[in-house]
Amino acid sequence: MRSLACTITFAAFAAIAVPACASHPDEKIIDQQTISALEARIPTAQPREQAFLYAELIHQMTEFSMKQYAAGETDKATDLLKQIQNVTKKLHLSMADNNKRLKNAEILLRHTAFRLTEFLHNSSTDDRDVVEATLAQVNKAESETMLEVFHK
Repeated sequence: MRSLACTITFAAFAAIAVPACASHPDEKIIDQQTISALEARIPTAQPREQAFLYAELIHQMTEFSMKQYAAGETDKATDLLKQIQNVTKKLHLSMADNNKRLKNAEILLRHTAFRLTEFLHNSSTDDRDVVEATLAQVNKAESETMLEVFHK
């Protein structure tokens, strides 16, 4: 009887834990279509949502750039990193006092900065300048977002 209770408890825990693990930001399948769809959604979103959507776009572009770099498409990855730098500027301009989910945006940017640091360590010396510049922009955006969160 005791082993049956343990088995049921374990099965219930596994059923609950698996969906929680699958919600990690890096486990989403990201391709150019999802990035384009998110880019198209940002201008039509409410101003309160735009900062978070820009942070999500930066994260998706970073993950896709790392995927391209790993596949040997360094030129495409570098172009995407340069686009990320432009999006971080748009993120800065979209921040307002009435932002919704600003803390979530800050957390996502912090995670993106961590992933870019990994990217920096794995990239060749030729590509490091672009990765470092992108990392600096994302770190700056994350700091500004965090200050805005604490400003409230």
